Amino acid sequence: MTARPTGATIFGCSGPVLTADERAFYRDADPFGFIVFARNVETPDQLRRLTSDLRDSVGREAPVLVDQEGGRVQRLRAPHWREWLPPLDQVEAAGPHAALVMALRARVMAAELRAVGIDANCAPCADLALPETHPFLKNRCYGGNPGLVTGIARAVADGFLAGGVLPVIKHLPGHGRSSADTHHDLPTVTVDRATLRDTDFAPFRALNDLPMAMTAHIVFAAHDADHPATQSPEMIRVIRDEIGFSGLLMTDDLNMQALSGTLAERAARSIAAGCDIALHCKGDMAEMQAVAAAAGRMSAATATRAAAALRCRRDPEPADIDALLAEFNALSGAAHVR
Repeated sequence: MTARPTGATIFGCSGPVLTADERAFYRDADPFGFIVFARNVETPDQLRRLTSDLRDSVGREAPVLVDQEGGRVQRLRAPHWREWLPPLDQVEAAGPHAALVMALRARVMAAELRAVGIDANCAPCADLALPETHPFLKNRCYGGNPGLVTGIARAVADGFLAGGVLPVIKHLPGHGRSSADTHHDLPTVTVDRATLRDTDFAPFRALNDLPMAMTAHIVFAAHDADHPATQSPEMIRVIRDEIGFSGLLMTDDLNMQALSGTLAERAARSIAAGCDIALHCKGDMAEMQAVAAAAGRMSAATATRAAAALRCRRDPEPADIDALLAEFNALSGAAHVR
């Protein structure tokens, strides 16, 4: 008997302990993976139990994701985990050593994540920090020069991969020109195609071999004036054909208000446009049920991309974390703790 395809979804859960209802739902919906937030995190022992229970609910080594960028976007925090500077602050403090410092930081972060059963991180952020970039994003970026951002993002991705953590590059095809917060509003970028190609899209094109990526809920009027990239067949074509990303493409969180319609409509439109995976982070049962039904099961092409992404997940390379931290502190120009 052939197993049915995995659900084309990644879900959050409601709290620090998996409930019986969640366990039953995940067993039936069989999401590709899970994502944890601060509401799910108390102590290392508790988080290890939760990530183990999440995988047990689907009966396989499903990826467990987190947003651990450092700074404001950091779900694992003191006193049990290190407090990291915002990425842009870290890069500026490190100066000419920025790529190495960020690689060391990613390798140490990866060790912290793997120790509690997390094996995918929604980073690096390859968006450009531009004068108009909204504050919700700006200090999460690495800089405004495409070449600089490419080099640092590659170093970060390599650091995570060496530590056994899959990087999820974001936000394709580029979020930096957004002057609005997509948690609340839908931004429209009006610059021409050539400018987008040579600036915003350039880091993602150079990093198109990475295994997983997340979309931007932004309208790029030069390509499609009517739909955000997450729900635009034309923008998914740009991501696939012009940027050349062939990995597993997940939406940004469907609960963000840049998207319109019900959650079921948001999920269905995103999958129909060409996204592989619908991401729902809130952990609300009724909402998850709606998203699971609308997103459906993985297509054959999505399943192939998902399998290829998971093949990049490997055991951590041997490393002396204390020595890496010492090198990081010597080069960074600022301690890792805020």
